[in-house]
Amino acid sequence: MDAVTVGKFAEAIKENIRKAFIGRDEVITLVTTALFAGGHVLLEDVPGVGKTLLARALAKSIGCDFKRIQFTPDLLPSDISGINFYNRQTNEFTFRPGPVFSNIVLADEINRATPRTQSALLECMQEKQVTVDGETKALSDIFFVIATQNPIETQGTFALPEAQLDRFLMKIDIGYTNSEDSMEILRRYRVGTPEQELVQVVSAQQLRQIVEDCKNIHVDDDIMAYIIAICEATRNHSDVALGASPRAALALMRACQAYAAVNSRSFVIPDDVKYMAKKVLSHRLVLRVLSRSRRDDASELIDKILAVTEAPAEKRENP
Repeated sequence: MDAVTVGKFAEAIKENIRKAFIGRDEVITLVTTALFAGGHVLLEDVPGVGKTLLARALAKSIGCDFKRIQFTPDLLPSDISGINFYNRQTNEFTFRPGPVFSNIVLADEINRATPRTQSALLECMQEKQVTVDGETKALSDIFFVIATQNPIETQGTFALPEAQLDRFLMKIDIGYTNSEDSMEILRRYRVGTPEQELVQVVSAQQLRQIVEDCKNIHVDDDIMAYIIAICEATRNHSDVALGASPRAALALMRACQAYAAVNSRSFVIPDDVKYMAKKVLSHRLVLRVLSRSRRDDASELIDKILAVTEAPAEKRENP
């Protein structure tokens, strides 16, 4: 399907989610973009802003299996990936699949689990497979992880290591609704639950095709060079201890391709890169102690890099 068709499907998904997740259209667009790019999303914000609701609404919109994992300090890796148990009826070991054998997986409060348990998601998110007792089992080709964490509460939590953060295509802050949207939430949820009324608007097969078609969105060599220049600038910056990796550059390109398709465009423009850079790169950077003491964050640093990195001229003709 062409980019215009992909854009129509994206709008159908977003419109369906808006019925339950009110306001914050940018968040809905970014999550849809990550889904089309075949990546994963980390939602970071305070409790009660609709992180879980957004995940459930997305799952209903695409008609896929949905599983929720409540991360706690006593959660084990086998609780995520699955386990081989002895079946007395058959006198042999039987594999019991974990919740990752689904399409949409909500890793709720992911930073409450120990690093050992968090690492169970590394292979799942990168290779779409799990290895249990030396046997590798493939996950669904549609596999989308939405993880949530509370940035304020630190007691009883374990910070996500850099290797885990690098598996997320983008990190999104949801934020509070404005007064008008808050009023609409109260009206809609006063006597009912709009989430229960959501219907499927895109089939699994259509989603598979959309993900593949997004990879064919044209990215000019000048755009690729621009992405590389931004990533290299993060590695060479004096305030950065760990810059964007080659995987981060690839993630930024994939995100830009999907964002262009969501906007019904068959090619990536420099503004796509500028917009997606903070969403894709900020959580992957590790700042030096001096920079953190000045309270500079990664998003501000990327803004500074974008300001001094020359963007390619936008071509008027479609490729």
